[in-house]
Amino acid sequence: MNDTAILDLYWERSESAITETAKHYGPFCETIAMNILHNKEDAEECVNDTYLRVWNAIPPQRPAVFSSFLGRITRNLSINRYKARKSKKRSVDETAVLLSELEDCIQSSNSVEEEVETEAVAEIIDSFLSHIEESDMMFFVRRYWYADPIVAIAERFAVGESKVKTSLHRTRNKLRDHLKKEGVKI
Repeated sequence: MNDTAILDLYWERSESAITETAKHYGPFCETIAMNILHNKEDAEECVNDTYLRVWNAIPPQRPAVFSSFLGRITRNLSINRYKARKSKKRSVDETAVLLSELEDCIQSSNSVEEEVETEAVAEIIDSFLSHIEESDMMFFVRRYWYADPIVAIAERFAVGESKVKTSLHRTRNKLRDHLKKEGVKI
């Protein structure tokens, strides 16, 4: 079943929409959640929460790219759960390192005005990523969107971990410079 057919099921309010979503995109969502949370139970709960959010969002929304829509919801729910869990217990782990790596480039948003700015910053970042080398872009997306560990990125692209680390470091620096040039407050 393709994405259009799955979306049609949501519009018809058919419960099989969730079943088809889980069948086609369950592993994708689970990978995102696990890479952020590193806890199977929390990841499963976030994926189930994703299905509920999608059910409540469609209609009225009809996403152009269903997989990106699902990925974004899963990622946001997982990060929120991670932050909630982190506030209960202070520990340094992979997700904390991942989020701290981008702190120099992007501020967290705390107000409505900053939330609106976030959309503009996302467009600037998308534009930036489309103009860098493909390997650098792939490393960056795998690390900061999918929350892949550096070792997994290195294995996926058959390169050394130091190459991935160097690429990510340079890309973050270029991104920070690009954001400053675009007038984004850092």
